[in-house]
Amino acid sequence: MKIVIFGTGNVATVLGRKFKSAGHDILQVVGRNAKEASALAYELDTISTVYKSAIDKGADLYLIAVSDHAITSVIDNLYLPGKVMAHTAASVPKEVLKSVSSHYGVFYPLQSLRKEMKEIPEIPVFYEGNDDETKLMLGRLADSISPGNVVHADGDMRAKLHVAAVFVSNFTNHLYALAADYCRKEGIDFRQLQPLLEETATRIRDNAPGSVQTGPALRRDSETIQKHLALLKDHPQMKNLYLLLTESIQQMG
Repeated sequence: MKIVIFGTGNVATVLGRKFKSAGHDILQVVGRNAKEASALAYELDTISTVYKSAIDKGADLYLIAVSDHAITSVIDNLYLPGKVMAHTAASVPKEVLKSVSSHYGVFYPLQSLRKEMKEIPEIPVFYEGNDDETKLMLGRLADSISPGNVVHADGDMRAKLHVAAVFVSNFTNHLYALAADYCRKEGIDFRQLQPLLEETATRIRDNAPGSVQTGPALRRDSETIQKHLALLKDHPQMKNLYLLLTESIQQMG
């Protein structure tokens, strides 16, 4: 498949690598920053441009892999009639692209992607299109980089998946960051928690998360909880979160 990629960030970079590895032809990288666009194009063995007037019209698919708020600036005064257009955003409807082409859709990779990754993790792909041609093309592209891990999903499902993803990835990582900061201030080596962190993530592969919950909140161990709160007296943000999460665990338990 011949593809033009809009964007030079994490998603554009990782997807570009995956597409190239799958044998697709990246015709062009389009970006706002000439240096970054050129660097990604060099990695993908293609050319780059910062000008919409210079966009290659010979691609099968034009994929916009930029932040949600940047999509509107990318499509402003962009017209590719008859071409298949798609963006990679979870919470932006596919209809935002209908002014660009009569064939439009979404190609959403449900994974935390960083261009610095040495190994690319498994990437579940959720896609949708406004017509059969678009659905077929996006489905085939998704299957070429994530065989067996492709789902057709409308905007409502994608938005709900994104909410869940924020909880399991963004919020969880923030808790790691708070714990690391606490350890640093209290003279503890955060790396000593690494085995626990990995075990917690591993055990939910085969179990419902609620069924493997442990800790003083679930046991309603008031004595331990009060000791922890006392230790957090100089860490008000963590103390408030501790109380909030303790209540949430007890409500679910």
